[in-house]
Amino acid sequence: MRIPGILACLLIPAFSLGQETALPDYPKGYFRNPLDIPIVLAGNFGECRWGHFHSGLDIKTESKENMRVHAAAAGYISRIKTEKGGFGHAIYIAHPNGFTTLYAHLNDFAPFLQKYLREQQYARQRWNLDISFPANKFPVSKGQFIAKSGNTGGSTAPHLHFEIRDTKTQHPLNPQFFGFEINDNIPPLMREVVFYKGNTYDRNNVAYKLRKRGDEYKPATSDRRGFSASGDTIEVPAGMIGVGINTDDHMNGSTNTITFATAQLLLDDKVQTTVTLDDIGYNVSRYIHGYVDFYAKEEDNKWVQCLFKLPGNRLSSIFTTLNENDGRLDLQPNDIHKVSVVLTDDNGNVSTTSFYVKPIQAADEQTDNTENCTPFYAGKVNKYSDPNIAFTIGTRLLYDDICFSFDALPDSDALSDRYRLHYPYVPLHRYFPLFIKPKKTIPLDLRNKVILKYSDGKNENAEATHYTEKGMYKTRVRNFGYYWLAIDTTAPSITSHQKQGANLSNAKRLSFTIKDDLTSVKSYRGMLDGEWLCIEQHRNNFFYEFDEHCPKGKHQLILTAKDENGNESEYVLNFSR
Repeated sequence: MRIPGILACLLIPAFSLGQETALPDYPKGYFRNPLDIPIVLAGNFGECRWGHFHSGLDIKTESKENMRVHAAAAGYISRIKTEKGGFGHAIYIAHPNGFTTLYAHLNDFAPFLQKYLREQQYARQRWNLDISFPANKFPVSKGQFIAKSGNTGGSTAPHLHFEIRDTKTQHPLNPQFFGFEINDNIPPLMREVVFYKGNTYDRNNVAYKLRKRGDEYKPATSDRRGFSASGDTIEVPAGMIGVGINTDDHMNGSTNTITFATAQLLLDDKVQTTVTLDDIGYNVSRYIHGYVDFYAKEEDNKWVQCLFKLPGNRLSSIFTTLNENDGRLDLQPNDIHKVSVVLTDDNGNVSTTSFYVKPIQAADEQTDNTENCTPFYAGKVNKYSDPNIAFTIGTRLLYDDICFSFDALPDSDALSDRYRLHYPYVPLHRYFPLFIKPKKTIPLDLRNKVILKYSDGKNENAEATHYTEKGMYKTRVRNFGYYWLAIDTTAPSITSHQKQGANLSNAKRLSFTIKDDLTSVKSYRGMLDGEWLCIEQHRNNFFYEFDEHCPKGKHQLILTAKDENGNESEYVLNFSR
């Protein structure tokens, strides 16, 4: 189903039943395409990502870097930022109509701005900067060249990340609600509908694959737990049930997956939940872990979006409708009900699934009832301690109640037991302090080298710790899983991509790889012939683009790097230009 013309800009009809979702009345046509090529998306607003909702449009740049980027409207450059991850090189432009546009993962800025940035970097002897400007410093006109596109920061392929924000709140808004011309007549793809009894971690869920039949999607197969589908009727658990949808969307000319704009859940043709993906502040974006089935993503690598609200999910802005049960359906045994889910994308393309449910009182419901577990409650303070480990889970860390499971496993290679704090498939919203006592005596000169190692069963990482007066080591963590203490006395490794003594007259840059095996590279510094040199970082890659700070002749670069525990390495490169 395709909604034509201006109607899609005002209302998204969610279903043939007559339900409507009103969209925000943002100005249409005020902002131009920031590139000189048609908009083709690698990602759109509200798309599910690890730890956050995607906050803008990822516009493809034909797999190229250095495309010209233009101001989407008149205003002034209010901020620039350079960082190793995140947005990389970014420009913020404030506009007189109360909105701010953001352009990220850039390479060089326009010459007037790049010159200012470089001057500030050398004056402050820092390459990663975050600078704000008054309105009269760098005014820009609509369409003015401001930067070249790139692949900096957390980007994994060349593209332009583009956002529109409310200037007062700095909340990202859905740019496609501003009326950009984007070629898309492909409706969302519905893969699976999931029914949850209890929380999303108990695995008391029933999942049905969906297949397209005519204009709608219908349940296609029986569930793994023995519930069955017969015609347009499926069996589901009886009780207070939440509904989730596994879905993707696509647009013309792109193989990347994107997401819907609105979703509605209906029971007997009456709206129970409406989700509108718009106005998601960075301060609440991590609540995505309470919005999706985190277990399904962690264990099965699929995003199931929940059309109900968990007790600890404080992301209220996207739920524009919720019934009195926070979106859950009260399904009593053997009462037949009609359930519908309607998805509408940013261009007004609609997909629906509609079927009847027969609630069954299941006798074999599974729960996370591990022996010796301790009830932890969302919205309350939860504490755990014994002589060798202690922590407190605060009021805003859990999205739902759990039965916390703990185990201490002997590890002869570690400084402590290997402690299992519940399971990695249960997410936490914030950091909490974790204290662990070593089982071995640690010399005084090594106390500042103790690290806390972590494993989720797939990958390992580590953090520096701090010694406390009670003989325990403390750090802040934000995940359940396995934790244990170890020693880190190994400095970061520095690998040069240039040969010692090389003539680099025809080279454009110096580049290095700096890695730390256990923690991370906390700081680094490059000194060229005794003067500070602006060396940039992109993940483990470090580089300097040749400019007037390295004239022709013989040179010596001394590059140092420290990890989180103060272990330091040095590399000396002699070269000529």
